[in-house]
Amino acid sequence: MYVLVTGGIGYIGSHIVLELMKLDIKVIIIDNLSNSSIKVLDRIIIISNKIPLFFNIDINDENKLDWLFLNYKISTVIHLAGFKSVGDSVKNPINYYHNNIGGTITLLTVMKKYNVYDIIFSSSATVYGVTKLMPISEKCALNPINPYGKTKLYIENLLLDIFKSNIQWNVIILRYFNPVGAHKSGLIGDNPSLIPNNLMPYITQVAVKKLEKLFIYGKDYNTKDGTGIRDYIHVVDLAVGHVKALFYMQNKHICEIFNLGTGIGYSVLELVKTFEAVSGVKINFTFVDRRAGDLDIIYADSSLAREKLEFHPQFNLDDMCTDSWIFQKNNPDGYL
Repeated sequence: MYVLVTGGIGYIGSHIVLELMKLDIKVIIIDNLSNSSIKVLDRIIIISNKIPLFFNIDINDENKLDWLFLNYKISTVIHLAGFKSVGDSVKNPINYYHNNIGGTITLLTVMKKYNVYDIIFSSSATVYGVTKLMPISEKCALNPINPYGKTKLYIENLLLDIFKSNIQWNVIILRYFNPVGAHKSGLIGDNPSLIPNNLMPYITQVAVKKLEKLFIYGKDYNTKDGTGIRDYIHVVDLAVGHVKALFYMQNKHICEIFNLGTGIGYSVLELVKTFEAVSGVKINFTFVDRRAGDLDIIYADSSLAREKLEFHPQFNLDDMCTDSWIFQKNNPDGYL
């Protein structure tokens, strides 16, 4: 029996694949490579000394998914495939609704056809929207403010509905906070193809002079240094969280939602200064106007994941910055 990882060549998916293979779990990866590089597969093989099955399949392609499920015994799906840029979702909402929601519906349709009922879904803290209640627990109100977050919430609701419809379904929804870092080998990490949407890859690209300077949005937040505070989690800790979720759902009939974060908030300037300290590189930055909807402080209440999944992040901010820097330094132009 295989675990299918959709989007398994991407930043988070590739780290999940490695954690699964470390435990000798048989893995199938599907990815359409629209926002990832096939070279990641070679690096997964180098790191693990194992060869996962890989197929270039889009989750919207029902015929290819049908072929896959017909020919391979799949027990569980870890579903990450989807468009993920908040900014791009605002510019191109149709693309996000079609790909993220439509693709998930196609995937679930084929899963049901072949009696595969276990799914772990990659959701996001963006489903919470604007809230001042900290830390954010799974019980906080859901009000996403951008199309990306709205597609995540729509899929969450879809999964809740199918769980209610059929006792065979098992669903775990994982709401990520801010994944950063890279594999300790320096071979795989965050490699955005365009201007980074997230803070850490922006910092690392400034460090290797791929970008001229970092723009920090706002310096008048109600925080100790005036910059926004966020919950950053090492991507390897995040990947381990998926493995723990996989074991937790075995032989159960469940539909549960977990935050995956550290529960610790760091400011933008703290992240920049820590990166400078571990890398020895000065980061050129400038302040610009804050963005509408950005909160002063956002961090997770991950106590439910600690209690039920035994999820205990192992990496601190120094580790996150060090591993991000090693990957970027080793791959200044990405996977070229």
